[in-house]
Amino acid sequence: MINHSNENTLLDDANSPEINKQLMGQISSDFVKVADPLKEASYQIRQRGFSDYPVFVASRRDVPVGQLLIGIGELENQWSYKASFLDEFVQRGLIGPESVDLWKENYKKPDEYSCLFVVHGDFAGFVYIPYPED
Repeated sequence: MINHSNENTLLDDANSPEINKQLMGQISSDFVKVADPLKEASYQIRQRGFSDYPVFVASRRDVPVGQLLIGIGELENQWSYKASFLDEFVQRGLIGPESVDLWKENYKKPDEYSCLFVVHGDFAGFVYIPYPED
């Protein structure tokens, strides 16, 4: 995670370097179970004009960001997934207004990657996971 000009700004130019391999493995194995509905939700968020930058909040505890999309256990998943987007992160002060352009530059193609904001223990950061190929 890169702190950029403001301690309330969370950015990432790839996957957060602080994320350990074990946590990344847990997220990836869970992601496979929910990839299709997340990809469809990303498409709908963009097509309906809500945002060009969908973000899915992945956590094992309740986090007050986003709207619940997939609860724990619904698809044999271990994490809950909430739908959100860039504007909510800016409104909540998680991304500073001065860092929006940099965040957008680092955002990966939403048809190919899911942007997850992972909250687990002391870790909170953006992780990009490619959708499985059809």
